[in-house]
Amino acid sequence: MSSAPAIPLDERRAHTFFGHPRGLAYLAFTEAWERFSYYGMAALLVLYMVNQLLLPGHVEHVAGFAAFRGLLEDAFGPMSRQALASQIFGLYSGFVYFTPVLGGWFGDRIGQRSAVVLGALSMAGGHLAMAFDQSFLLALLLLIVGSGLLKGNISAQVGSVYPPDDEARRTRGFAIFSTAINFGAVAGPLLCGYFGDRYGWHVGFGTAALFMLGALAVYLSGYRHLPARVERKAKSATAPLTREDRKTIAALVGVMAITVLAYIAYYQLANVLPVWLQAHADLNAGGFAIPIEWFYSIDPLVSILSVPFLFALWDRQSRAGREPSALTKIAIGSFICGSAYFLLVAGIALSPGRVPWVWPVLFCAGQGVGFMYFWPTLLALVSRAAPPKINATMMGVCFLTLFVANNLIGRIGAYYERMTPTAFWALHAAIGGAGGLLMILFGRVLARILEPHPSGAAKR
Repeated sequence: MSSAPAIPLDERRAHTFFGHPRGLAYLAFTEAWERFSYYGMAALLVLYMVNQLLLPGHVEHVAGFAAFRGLLEDAFGPMSRQALASQIFGLYSGFVYFTPVLGGWFGDRIGQRSAVVLGALSMAGGHLAMAFDQSFLLALLLLIVGSGLLKGNISAQVGSVYPPDDEARRTRGFAIFSTAINFGAVAGPLLCGYFGDRYGWHVGFGTAALFMLGALAVYLSGYRHLPARVERKAKSATAPLTREDRKTIAALVGVMAITVLAYIAYYQLANVLPVWLQAHADLNAGGFAIPIEWFYSIDPLVSILSVPFLFALWDRQSRAGREPSALTKIAIGSFICGSAYFLLVAGIALSPGRVPWVWPVLFCAGQGVGFMYFWPTLLALVSRAAPPKINATMMGVCFLTLFVANNLIGRIGAYYERMTPTAFWALHAAIGGAGGLLMILFGRVLARILEPHPSGAAKR
């Protein structure tokens, strides 16, 4: 595939999309529809397992499932249906963020353009396989492999469609690309959730498959506008890491480790929250039954809407000399994600029966704001502070924190039925709070390494 003719670089950049290279349009729309399919499927996954796939009469038909369950229960002990669904969700969502490291390595060898096409084909096959109980494990495997190939390479292509010295437009291009991701994250659960709720699980999964095929069609239509291979910069490739570089790497790994706690507090909304909503929430809003999957769209929607307000807040704080440092923003995000669970606890305490839908809506909205504080800030910190020689590697390690966090989310979620809902949500409030406290506790030491200030300047 990489041998297909491509438009020369200068000509590609001459074709514009709102002042940006036309290739950006194909990449952004491809990612929007890919994220639509991914988040649409993820919104259905846990409820599908709990309410259908793992029930007697269905689970026996899943190819290879008996052996797979045996491996999990050998490692973690006997599991209920909900605990098993939580563990599978954690493994799946974790490995989705592990394989891009391998996918990037593979793309460097066969060309990023070919790797993205292979990844899209694999993901489309995975979504189609989700339409049948029998191929469930094969579907997850295809989605994990496909996501690794696609996500591990498409972001690199975004930067490559710009001239090397056009940093300002490149930064705005990544902002457009990120907006496309958020659009897909909002729209996917809404549409796939609606069809899955009204017409059955497999119709919802089929909808995700159609949009993944749409993503592939968009990418192929812009194939000649995209570089077959992204050339990696070789500057400093042979320079050894200095003592200061090693201190910086250690400090960044420490920040990432603490951020795992913030992400656990944030992303349990995709795993156990749907199960809790089904059993304990009143989702009737003026006669309309809100599909549970729609709650998965709230936090990315709030993330999008909160951006101009957060930028205005940080700009005002900056002019007053009070803008929080990157480490303080991560701590604030962790506190917000943890504190949001008190909304669920309050809803349980104040509701004699089922908890009104407004409480989980506010909870998801709070998570969207918290996410904007900790995750983009972490990416920006690593991009700025990591030594040039291993900058790209450290960005990949950032996503490996999501591999760790998602596996822990699945493991912790397996204990949901052994606790009361109040105790379970309070535990996650404590996890988020612990992340914020640890960042504050170690923040001054980390800041001396990662956020150097001129002599005599104040540190936050």
